[in-house]
Amino acid sequence: MATTTGSNPSLAQKLRGLSGEAVKFGLVGLSGVVVNFAVFWVCLNGLHLASLRSNIAATLVAIATNYLGYRYWLYRDRDAASRKREITLFLVFSGAGMLIETGVLGFSVYVLGLSSHFEQLAAKVLGLALGTVFRFISYRTWVFKAVPEPTEEQLAEARAQAASDAPQASDAPAAAVVAQAELMLAAEQIRYAKAE
Repeated sequence: MATTTGSNPSLAQKLRGLSGEAVKFGLVGLSGVVVNFAVFWVCLNGLHLASLRSNIAATLVAIATNYLGYRYWLYRDRDAASRKREITLFLVFSGAGMLIETGVLGFSVYVLGLSSHFEQLAAKVLGLALGTVFRFISYRTWVFKAVPEPTEEQLAEARAQAASDAPQASDAPAAAVVAQAELMLAAEQIRYAKAE
C-alpha cells in the first residue's frame, strides 16, 4: 500500500499548515483582545468596578466573540457533528484560560501590590498571553477536532461500493461522472461516521 504526499503530509507541510492556523488564531484572538481590553477599560474606569470583576466581565464578552470567529472562520472545516460537546469544551477551556488570566492579575494586585491602572493592564497582558497559549493548544486539540481522513481500506470499500452501484449505460463519460460523485459521497459518509 503506497502512501502519497497528499495523504501523509511531510513535517514541513504540517508546520506550514500549523503556522497558517496560528496566524488565523492570532487574528481572531486579536479581535478578542481588542474587545477584552475595551470592556475591561470601560468596566474599570467608566463603571468603576474592581479590577478582577472588570477582568471577568471583559473576558466573558471576549469569549463569546472569539467563539464565533473560531467556529465560523478558523475552524469552519472541522467536525461540527456535536455542537453541544464543542460549546461545552470551549466554555470549559475558555474558563480555565480566564482563571489563568485572572490569577495573574489577582497575584499582581493583591500579592505584589501593583494598583495603578497601567500596572493592572500590564498584568492583564501577561495573564492574557499565558491564557492564549493554553487556549490555542486546548482548542485545536480537544474542542475543534479535525475530521479524520478515511483509511485506505475505507476508501477501497467506498470505491467498490460505488463501482457496484454504477449505472450500466452506454454513455461512458456520464457513468464515470456518476461513479466519481458516488465515490466522493461514500468517502464523506465514512469520514463523518468515523468522526462521531
